[in-house]
Amino acid sequence: QVQLVEPGGGLVQAGGSLRLSCSASGGRFSNYAMGWFRQAPGKEREFVAVINRSGSIIRYADSVKGRFTISRENARTTVYLQMNSLKEEDTAVYYCAADLRYSDGYSTEGIKYDVWGRGTQVTVSS
Repeated sequence: QVQLVEPGGGLVQAGGSLRLSCSASGGRFSNYAMGWFRQAPGKEREFVAVINRSGSIIRYADSVKGRFTISRENARTTVYLQMNSLKEEDTAVYYCAADLRYSDGYSTEGIKYDVWGRGTQVTVSS
């Protein structure tokens, strides 16, 4: 019913920037908190950023704070992740996810999210 599509990541040199997008179809996008998660090779999935349905609450993992920016355009049913000052450690598959609980809150826990995108590869080279 609700589907998330991530057009694609890419390759970027350390210190560079990349912008990810995630478009939603079905449901009511403006009612959902949206999150970004990532999974590096051989590691567990980890929280990156979340924005609540109204955009009034934003949280970041400490590892990306000050470098990444999450935003949303409800009219376009799209959430973005602007990644600056990229490091090799940022290399991972990045996933967007939707929390369908219809509240104005948020969660940094992946188990709270109901719908996930297929993921997009981001590779940062030195």
